[in-house]
Amino acid sequence: MDQLEVLTNIYQGSAIGLFVGDAFGRAVEGWHPLFIRKKYGILTNPLDGIYTDDTEMMIGLMESLLEKGDLDPDYTAKIFLKNFHPFRGYGRRIYGVMKRISDGLPWDKVGTDSWGNGAAMRIAPVGFFFYDDLSKLEKAAILSSKITHKHPNGIAGALAQALAVAIATSKAIKKEKVIKEEFIKIIIERVKPISIDMETELLKIKKLALVNSIEEKIDIVVKNFRRDVSAPGAVPAAIASFLLATDFKEAVIIAVNAGGDTDTIGAMAGSIAGAYWGFNMIPSNWFEVLEDDKKGKSYILGLAKHLAMRKLGIN
Repeated sequence: MDQLEVLTNIYQGSAIGLFVGDAFGRAVEGWHPLFIRKKYGILTNPLDGIYTDDTEMMIGLMESLLEKGDLDPDYTAKIFLKNFHPFRGYGRRIYGVMKRISDGLPWDKVGTDSWGNGAAMRIAPVGFFFYDDLSKLEKAAILSSKITHKHPNGIAGALAQALAVAIATSKAIKKEKVIKEEFIKIIIERVKPISIDMETELLKIKKLALVNSIEEKIDIVVKNFRRDVSAPGAVPAAIASFLLATDFKEAVIIAVNAGGDTDTIGAMAGSIAGAYWGFNMIPSNWFEVLEDDKKGKSYILGLAKHLAMRKLGIN
């Protein structure tokens, strides 16, 4: 494959990976892992292809990056408002954020002190677009987060997730194997000054045993991470799901079957795994069920391809 094909496969893999993980996890969001196990054994296929706020806000970031070529927080905030559809399942606090954007407040005056995972869930485009400049990535991730999430944990979660996608992208381009300790070290170096809570949770990943069975991998994530709506509870669980997996499919299955905030953890694990293994490795039956209305899978594929072109300076 040429350079554009390689980058397009990665960008589409990460974006659709987020969409797939989001839709997969939506059906069991908030479920205890034992209840999922009791009802489905191991849930191995999405029950439908409907996305939530995770994917909708990712689309907004992709649109903003494509238009501006950088993270413009004012423009991004306006795109978030334009795309805002409450039926997608947004968290309670986001309604106030959207109202303040609508009222014309400056982008840096509309967010809240949320420590939740909402800034991290959407951040994948920042990760794969700025994969080759981690300082620029860090600035963009922080700006994107502060539109909605100003708490250090919320910001650190977005930065950690963006870095995970960036490292996966870089490894995929170079065709290099991911080494768990190296992967986490790069993330912690930049996250530690922002949030000790996030650093503490990420350090747990270094100690995880590598096991073979999918059941054991799910149990490891369940036992070691909170898997809740907080950034420190969700982001490390998603990264761990990726690092424990042997392919894209397994990463998402681990994340979703571990229970908790499954749509967001599935989305984040899917975006990292999609960047690393690429769009071509996403199961075709998973892709086929994804919704494809005005801003569905075809639209997202197009955005990803045009972002890859913009990255390479191709008109």
